[in-house]
Amino acid sequence: MPPLHHGPHGRDERPTAINPFYGAADPVSGMTEAPPKHRLPDNPMPPTTAYQLVRDELMLDGNARLNLATFVTTWMEPQAGILMGECRDKNMIDKDEYPRTAELERRCVAMLAHLWNAPDPDDAVGCSTTGSSEACMLAGMALKRRWTKRNADRYPSRNARPNLVMGVNVQVCWEKFCNFWEVEARQVPMSGDRYHLDPQAAAELCDENTIGVVGILGSTFDGSYEPIAELCAALDTLQEKTGLDIPVHVDGASGAMVAPFIDTDLVWDFRLPRVSSINTSGHKYGLVYPGVGWALWRTSDDLPEELVFRVNYLGGDMPTFALNFSRPGAQVVAQYYTFLRLGREGYRAVQQSTRDVARGLAERVEAMGDFQLITRGDQLPVFAFTTAPEVKAYDVFDVSRRLRESGWLVPAYTFPPHREDLAVLRVVCRNGFSADLAELFLADLRRLLPELRRQRHPLTYDKDAATGFHH
Repeated sequence: MPPLHHGPHGRDERPTAINPFYGAADPVSGMTEAPPKHRLPDNPMPPTTAYQLVRDELMLDGNARLNLATFVTTWMEPQAGILMGECRDKNMIDKDEYPRTAELERRCVAMLAHLWNAPDPDDAVGCSTTGSSEACMLAGMALKRRWTKRNADRYPSRNARPNLVMGVNVQVCWEKFCNFWEVEARQVPMSGDRYHLDPQAAAELCDENTIGVVGILGSTFDGSYEPIAELCAALDTLQEKTGLDIPVHVDGASGAMVAPFIDTDLVWDFRLPRVSSINTSGHKYGLVYPGVGWALWRTSDDLPEELVFRVNYLGGDMPTFALNFSRPGAQVVAQYYTFLRLGREGYRAVQQSTRDVARGLAERVEAMGDFQLITRGDQLPVFAFTTAPEVKAYDVFDVSRRLRESGWLVPAYTFPPHREDLAVLRVVCRNGFSADLAELFLADLRRLLPELRRQRHPLTYDKDAATGFHH
């Protein structure tokens, strides 16, 4: 697992190369030796030299605008960048020292409560997070604590292990939650052409130890919405038959900032009484640079008070409910800027434009004849496709590898259990991925097809390994 960074063992131990001009530019330090890579240098260096060294290394990163793997925002207006620069030294947790930043966070929570149709927006509670992964952890913790209080006479015991029901297509943060907080993960498998949770199958997995069911508004694997209203209806029927009252959490990491603007007739949010909490990623279709998510609960009763901590050692009485303590306020300020800047109509225009690009691009990929669409970009502005059955010379992994040669980062991966036979490419369309860029992508895809068709067989042999870029 390279991301765990086990240290320099087996790595290139040569010192970082340094351009002679960098050292010569500072006659005071007279820098003549290149700094080491894996230990602290003995002496300081001029800021211009340090900047150039780091900048040179980062030149080898991929172009974020051409990264069609990530859901994360890769473009914001310059004014947003300026605001973030002015707020990067503010600690979001220090609400006594930075009361206006805290006020902007409260306003964002209130705006989301209205957007997601909370029955009483003034009674809804929520907070910012570092992203949807943290928001999901908080929502899961609330579900487990509420279940624990209801079952205090049975838990902990061998016969009362809490479980959480979800589709096998959930983002990995839910598997982490179940692992970290000792909750059994009960996953509804994929089947045939159904690539996400089946409401009736989910209800059948529930019992007296179920803390909740997770519905995904925008699956990572293919961009499709799970049927949240049907899920709630199945759980209503379950309650009528058994008395089990199972709450639903909606993981709207992407879709909760898409559906309210361009799928206004879709009922998925707090209009459904069984939905107790919702999360989203401000840094995905909330249109903010990485580092902000949101978690909201229908009412204050849905968030157990004992999970909220109060501290006074930064000044004032500060309630806090988050896994992280210190974190920058810049992303929250950027979220408020974007809400203020776009409003409902602005968000509608941006998300509709993005969906139009996704649908148009999907149709033209399908028209090439070599590919078969799994989804069409008509829910999330995301579509997945695989090679057509008659294509034998290459596979999706070959396509991903060849597209990277032109700078495009398009992930190829296999689906979860019961559909491991299906390997796809996924294209995520975001604000900033324009129709012009889509044309360039299509041109590069067309250009590489003749050579791929001349292969004798697919060149990628390890089908268990997805390409290096993922959600």
